[in-house]
Amino acid sequence: QVHVVESGGGLVQAGGSLRLSCAASGSRFSINTMGWYRQAPGKERELVAAIGSGGNTNYADSVKGRFTISRDNAKKTVYLQMNSLKPEDTAVYYCKYGLIPAYWGQGTQVTVSS
Repeated sequence: QVHVVESGGGLVQAGGSLRLSCAASGSRFSINTMGWYRQAPGKERELVAAIGSGGNTNYADSVKGRFTISRDNAKKTVYLQMNSLKPEDTAVYYCKYGLIPAYWGQGTQVTVSS
């Protein structure tokens, strides 16, 4: 069983920055794809960014140029640096470990005020 724990959410004004962290257990962290997803009220969960085992990244169009995903395999942690935040970035942000099977954290709330 893999445990995934997100942290770093909070309340920030538009234009501000936050860095989310996702710590995972398990011995196979370095070979797994890690992803950040978000879900706003009344909307479906959507992919924000993902990073493969080789460091290749993928971003939603809405966050390109503003968000950066990175990973530290020694710490079994993936990060999401969020800059130039907008009110529409407000959501619960979830970390996803792996593809099949996949493990999810409980989420961390990000609220961007206008």
